[in-house]
Order: sequence, then structure tokens, then C-alpha cells
Amino acid sequence: MFLDIILNFSYIDTSNQIYYCLFSMKVDYIALSVPVFFILIGIELAYNFYKKFNYYRLNDSISNLSQGIGQQLTGIFMKTALFFGYKYIFEHWRIFEMPKSVWVWILLFIGVDFFYYWFHRMSHQVNALWAAHIVHHQSEEYNLTVALRQSWFQGWFSWVFYLPLAFVGFDPIMFLTLSSFNTLYQFWIHTRAIKSLGFLEYILNTPSHHRVHHGSNPKYIDKNHAGTLIIWDRFFGTFQKEEEDVYYGITKPLASWNPVWANLHYWDDLIKTAKRSPKITDKINVFMKPPGWFPQHLGGFQHAPEIDKQNYRKYNPEYQSKLTGYVLVQFIIALAAGSIILFSYTKMERLSVISGAAFTLCTLTACGALLDQKSWLVKFEYSRLLLSFLLILMLKLPVGYQVIFAGMQLISVIWFFNLKKDNPQPNEN
Repeated sequence: MFLDIILNFSYIDTSNQIYYCLFSMKVDYIALSVPVFFILIGIELAYNFYKKFNYYRLNDSISNLSQGIGQQLTGIFMKTALFFGYKYIFEHWRIFEMPKSVWVWILLFIGVDFFYYWFHRMSHQVNALWAAHIVHHQSEEYNLTVALRQSWFQGWFSWVFYLPLAFVGFDPIMFLTLSSFNTLYQFWIHTRAIKSLGFLEYILNTPSHHRVHHGSNPKYIDKNHAGTLIIWDRFFGTFQKEEEDVYYGITKPLASWNPVWANLHYWDDLIKTAKRSPKITDKINVFMKPPGWFPQHLGGFQHAPEIDKQNYRKYNPEYQSKLTGYVLVQFIIALAAGSIILFSYTKMERLSVISGAAFTLCTLTACGALLDQKSWLVKFEYSRLLLSFLLILMLKLPVGYQVIFAGMQLISVIWFFNLKKDNPQPNEN
């Protein structure tokens, strides 16, 4: 998004049309950013193999990338509504008319980073916000694919924290440009390949600082919330230096590769806890208090447990090795389908966008279920493959694309049938 905004900003005048450019923007930023992400992932992966590290696992990486694809697709249906709030306040209630000088850009950069810090910190201290943010922390690995592991619902909450910038009078396009930069900056810090950056560790958020943030070690929890500048954590008392080995993930492991469940499981926990609480105040506090909070009748606050290093095991269920190729092909199909939608959704009928996005998310869910070896995956996969033929007609693709897509799905049906003939029964859960 950042590069696309920059390209568009160069020829957009300062009239009221500037505020509507977001709605007319294409998804070129996907084409500009995604290749760079995958190139950097490829470099890190090659380094991982060269050094014989174990920074990557296929199941974990597919899960991370699935969350990223899902976040982009669900974002199609909410980004306009979310931007409207900032735009509306800027147009009707701004206090100042901020010029577009270099100093205002610098000031806004600091402001965006400041409010990101508080949004991020609150996402770790309020259960309702943590339910959306937790997705980003579920991976038990730490590599560049984790940067793309994003919540499908976090956007509904994050934009509210930036509204003071709209009241002050910072232009929406300037805000989008710098908030996008803030997001893009954080991609490269999700790596174990870079150990330290010397004096820059005192100013910038670095891989070392962010590894701490992703740790489930008690001393690392709720530390280093910075986006670009680590100075906020140092100033507000949430800084923690990387010292002991980091154990990644959440204190109660997700133990699933299902992207849908990854986004819903903590909401499910909160709702169940609220139902078990007879007092209205406790029901409200379940969502407003920090993670680990429980009413007194359920045992009170539960602190993060110490890491049992002797018995620590990452979630890594066994599955038939022959499934690897099938899962990879289905994931690539989902990636291709998602990319087509993201490139073309402004020119597509609404029903086509919805059905295409649903197919992509179902395919990603099927990949997760295959890796989890869930008992329901067989019926689900056959249903998904058969319904995909209807999708071909709904999307109104050119005949050539229809033939290719139908052929791929037919091959998938035959392939999956042969795999399941010799595959042991999946897990009964």
C-alpha cells in the first residue's frame, strides 16, 4: 500500500478529491510488496538451509501465509468503512489546517508511531483487543512468514487509536502513507538471522527487540510494543532486552493449523468464560480485563507459567508424507485465486468477489485440516472440490481459464481420492 500511495500522491491535487482517492486505488500495492516479501523469505530460507538452522517448518509457514492471505481478502470488505471514520473527522471536526511541509511529515511520522505503540500495548492488555491480535503471536517459530500472519479482525479496532491525528488535522493520505510505512517496516524485524544492530538498538525497533515481544517466557510477555521507534518502550517502562533464549508462541498453544479457528478460538474462550460468570460486571470484565484475568469464582488471575524446558514440544502432528505435495498444490491454488481477487475485485461483481474469497478461505482451511489430520477433513475436502466447479460458472472467467481451473480441480479430486485410500484414519477431533 505504501508504494501505491506514493505513486498516486504525486499526481493528486489538494482538492477534496484527495480524500476519495483511497476508494479508487487499485490493488497494485499487492504486486509491489508481495514479490519483495517472498524474495526476502526466500533469502532467509536459503540462509536457514545453508546454516542448517530449524527456523522454518512447512506446516507452520503455510499456516502463517494462510493468515496473511485471509487478512487481505477480509480487508476488501472493511477497508472503506474503516477509513471513512478518519476521513469524516478530518473533513468535519479538524482543529487545524496542517500544511504538507517536511516538518509536518516528520511530526506525523512520530505521531503515527506513538499511537501505534499505544494501540499495540492495549492489544496486549485488553482481552477483546487481544482476541483479535493473538493471531499474530500464535506461531511457535520466528521467521519472515510470521510477519504476514495477521488477524482478520484487528482492523476493526486499530483505526480508533489514530483518530486524534484526524482531529489535529493531519491529511488522510499523509496518514495512510506513514501508517503503511510503519507496517511495512515491521516485516524485516521478524527474523532470527540478524542478532544485533549496535547503537541502533537504542533507537529503532530491531529483530532482537521484536523477538522478545513474541516470546512466551514470563519475563518477555507484554514487552517491546514499538512499531518503528523503540524509544516509546524505554520511556513508558515496557522495554525488555533479549537475554535468555526465546520460546515463541502463546502461553496456551493453539495446536491447530486451521486459519478460521486461529481467528476465533480466543473469542470462544472469552464467551464461554462470560457464560460461566453470573455477575454482569464479571461478564463485562472478561472482555475488558487483561489476558489471564478470571472472576474470583473461576480462580482469579492466572499468571503465565514458566517454560518447562524439559517437556517443551512444538505442535507438530504427524501426517502422511504423500499429503505434502497435495497440500502445497492446493495452497498455491488458493494463493493464485486470492491474488486474482485482490487484483481484480474492483471490476468484479460482488457475488463473484464473495464466492471467490469464500473458496480461497475454504481451500486454506482444507490445507490446515489436512496438516492437522482432522476427522472431518474428508467430507469437507470432497465438498469443497465439487462446489468449486460451480464457482467456475459464478466467476464468469474466460473459457481458457475455466478449462484450466476445472482441469485442476478434477485432478485434485482424483489425487485426493487416491491419497485417502491408503491414508490412515485422521484424528477424531
